[in-house]
Amino acid sequence: MHLSARWRASAAALLTVATAAGVGAVVAAAPAASAATACQVAYRADQWTGGFVGYVKLTAGDTAIHGWRIGWTWPGDQKITNAWNAAVTQSGTTVTAVNAAYNGDLAPGASLEFGMQGTWAAANTAPTDFTVNGAPCGATPSPSPSSASPRPSGSSSASPSPSPSRSASPSPSPSASPSPSGPPPGCTGALWCDGFEDQTGTVPSGAWTLAYPDCQGAGTAVVDSAVARSGTRSVRVDGAAGYCNHVFLKSTRDFSSLGGVWFGRFYVRHTTALPAAHVTFLAMRDAADGNRDLRVGGQNAALQWNRQSDDATLPEQSPAGVAQSRPLPVDRWVCVEIRVDGPAGQVQTWTDGSEVAGLRVDGVPTADVDRQWLSRAGWRPNLTDLRLGWESYGEGADRLWFDDVAWGSARIGC
Repeated sequence: MHLSARWRASAAALLTVATAAGVGAVVAAAPAASAATACQVAYRADQWTGGFVGYVKLTAGDTAIHGWRIGWTWPGDQKITNAWNAAVTQSGTTVTAVNAAYNGDLAPGASLEFGMQGTWAAANTAPTDFTVNGAPCGATPSPSPSSASPRPSGSSSASPSPSPSRSASPSPSPSASPSPSGPPPGCTGALWCDGFEDQTGTVPSGAWTLAYPDCQGAGTAVVDSAVARSGTRSVRVDGAAGYCNHVFLKSTRDFSSLGGVWFGRFYVRHTTALPAAHVTFLAMRDAADGNRDLRVGGQNAALQWNRQSDDATLPEQSPAGVAQSRPLPVDRWVCVEIRVDGPAGQVQTWTDGSEVAGLRVDGVPTADVDRQWLSRAGWRPNLTDLRLGWESYGEGADRLWFDDVAWGSARIGC
């Protein structure tokens, strides 16, 4: 994401700009540890009901800054769920943001920006009490306020960069100096979204960790800086055939705020057509089913859901059932959306914005679709985690990438 050019410093008092669509802007000045003239901190946010994307811009004064720590207190009930270009922690209403390894140094007059996504319930009032390296705000220059966007924008670019062809190298190296980037496109309504732009090495970290169900084999998952749908990074999974080669990228986030209804959206690009045998690329633990997995993958060369506890499939694996699903296209990015309504016991699935008729559980048993699935009365999933990767149960190997992942309690869209 390119740094905003809309924020300029002048001299006057703190100003908060509120708009009907967003929180607006606050600019404060705070002396850095070694700065002769106060540096400046600018805040802006785009908001929607229950959520927001916020941006903090730090501008050095007359002296360079070598390492920064920005603190503030939320005036409202905001809770941060995701951040990029800084390590952001929250305790109660107190927030601390520390520079990443690649953006700690600022030349005199230079600027940088980091961002975050969060939720709010009663109020999303902009903070005003910024500190830099522990020092309170000093002089108070006046901003040139900008209007807030009517919905969150993950990138200042008009459109995402075209996806490059997949890397021939099995272990790509990360960019030496990653460009600042916001959340992935299409995050409206999401409680959190992630384009992996804050990953600084090849091993997933921070909001993601590697998981190997049952046993660890030849499957691998790495941060890939050569292939991305948007921004500069994705996660590449090399899924080998065979049961013990399971590998997953597991989210470390707390999903409790989603409640019983989950809407998910992610982009996947894979290189091999779905096999005849059963494979999985999305798994979610179901606490109401003995912590067994609710899975999305493929069988008979088409997309399918699978319930690990009893191996029920959606659709039924009859020719008529499979015909109501669809294959997962290869060698291009595909938008996959899911809906799991736990209290109602319902499921929906979309690819590239179009619903897959055979991947719907609506509570009324339909031959070749959800009749087998609903043969278990009272299925009411309680999902607790999210894993993206590859799981083969015999045959079926693939190289695939994931990017622009978003999860929320309402449909997010592609």
